[in-house]
Amino acid sequence: MTLKRGLAARVIIEDGRATGVELADGERVMADCEVILAASSINTPKLLMLSGIGPAAHLAEHGIEVLADRPGVGSNLQDHLELYLQYATKDPISLYKYWNFWGKAYTGAMWLLFGKGPGASNQFESCGFIRSAAGIPYPDIQYHFLPIAVRYDGQAAAEGHGFQTHVGPMRSKSRGTVRLRSNDPLEAPEIKFNYMSHDDDWTEFRTAIRLTREIMAQPAIAQYIKHEIQPGSAHQDDAALDAFITEHAESAYHPCGTTRMGRADDPDAVVDPHGRVIGVGGLRVADSSVFPRITNGNLNGPSILVGEKMADHILGRDPLPASNQEPWVNPNWQTKQR
Repeated sequence: MTLKRGLAARVIIEDGRATGVELADGERVMADCEVILAASSINTPKLLMLSGIGPAAHLAEHGIEVLADRPGVGSNLQDHLELYLQYATKDPISLYKYWNFWGKAYTGAMWLLFGKGPGASNQFESCGFIRSAAGIPYPDIQYHFLPIAVRYDGQAAAEGHGFQTHVGPMRSKSRGTVRLRSNDPLEAPEIKFNYMSHDDDWTEFRTAIRLTREIMAQPAIAQYIKHEIQPGSAHQDDAALDAFITEHAESAYHPCGTTRMGRADDPDAVVDPHGRVIGVGGLRVADSSVFPRITNGNLNGPSILVGEKMADHILGRDPLPASNQEPWVNPNWQTKQR
């Protein structure tokens, strides 16, 4: 195997079949059997469109010859949004004691020299899923707990000792797009997530905040809490919570869905169940862009499984035997939230 570094500009397609990849410098890398794209939910649709595979009208706008009119390329973009509620603690029991030069030096030294200490954990010490309301067949809200009140940009809360819980709905109804700005492979694509564009997203996020507050009010946790840092006790009604969501909701970095899998006769599908691009021979996709719908949880494991599945198809291996295993579902899910 030879590793070739370079920016892929387009897939070379001859007589309806992918035969290689052209790099931005004009060099061509030819395939022996197939071309496999695993460039992410952003760059895989970009490459397909630059290669003439995508919404015909959009490609024509940029002077790209249409080789396969697949309207679904670059559509169906999904992501997980989350925010975090922060709480100040009554006592100095959080990781904030390491939030200084000497604490960070100690943490780094313990990890580098002995492989233990505070740096031996990613500090997301617990996680879980709950159902936001009765009638939802799966737990649709995800939680992570962090024993320090700190932003993703590394800025600790001014309060000092505290903790936070990250929370977000799992399956937003909002959908975005990835589109070309031009036919220049060096130019970044236009990415529109259209976050919070569906009314249900706001309802679900408000519910997630209120359920989090209910959890934090339980005696086992409430005994450690001094007060809520953010959103803060003043944020109670829908309008106040919506303002907090608008300012603080952020991506969990789980983009997917832009070359979704489906039947060959589905005009919005891009790849078939084996990851083969519909309408083009010798071309496959093996990344999270093939998800029809975002997973109920982080994308890491499912993305690895996509790679494993596609590898088996490429190698011609028989799939694992079908299983009749069913996940446990609360028998009262239709009438009870918990």
